[in-house]
Amino acid sequence: MDAAERDLLAETLRKTMTAASGQALDAALTDLGWAELLAEQPDIAVPLTFRLLGETGAHAPLLNDVLLHAAGGAVGGTLPLPYTGGTWVVWERDDTAAGTTLDTELPLHTTHTTHTRPPVPLAAGRVALGWWLVGTGRAMLTLARQHAVDRVQFGRPLASFQAVRHRLAETLVALDGAEATLVAAADDLGALLAKAAAGQAALTAARHCQQVLGGIGFTAEHDLHRQVRRAMVLDGLLGSARELTREAGALLRAGGSAPRLVHL
Repeated sequence: MDAAERDLLAETLRKTMTAASGQALDAALTDLGWAELLAEQPDIAVPLTFRLLGETGAHAPLLNDVLLHAAGGAVGGTLPLPYTGGTWVVWERDDTAAGTTLDTELPLHTTHTTHTRPPVPLAAGRVALGWWLVGTGRAMLTLARQHAVDRVQFGRPLASFQAVRHRLAETLVALDGAEATLVAAADDLGALLAKAAAGQAALTAARHCQQVLGGIGFTAEHDLHRQVRRAMVLDGLLGSARELTREAGALLRAGGSAPRLVHL
């Protein structure tokens, strides 16, 4: 797929995600050939699709497909997913469970399971969630930046204040750094660290962008609260940033050395 084809695909996906979400978006992406794209070009399908889910604020049960594909199974089903705190959840493929569980918009609910280890290799899912978290962080940054440009305080644009600029700059650096780790993730440890970095970057974006937006960011009318809640839920899936950082530390202690993750 060349650059022009990728741009056309991104435009099509963005329009589709802007028009639909949840079960309707799942069906629309199926019609667009999501399963075939995932099978043939996962290196393009996963970063592009999940980043756009974050940027548009849409949602679909595509994490199931990524994990099922990584395990060599057929896409289109569901499976138990480990969640922070030692619990397990299921991301349903319809919207009937939405509003009753971890998030008011997501059909994501806890499940009783006897699993003591992940049912499938989690590296691919962690990378996918990392891209979703980065996209969500960029959506929050866009909201905060626009507010800083439009808002006038003490007779000056809010964007002219150094403290505001610093918060937005720190958010951008965190998101760019997380994206670099996602691009470089090539094995289980790399995926683990990339998911941790993306989760931390999204939470940093939530904190700084809330500060920039001030009181309006707390209101139900503003879109920021949806993005913050989405970031917190996604961070908990397949291990939170805090849990994964501790897991990485334990792995390094057990191995006695740190492997080379990127060849510079």
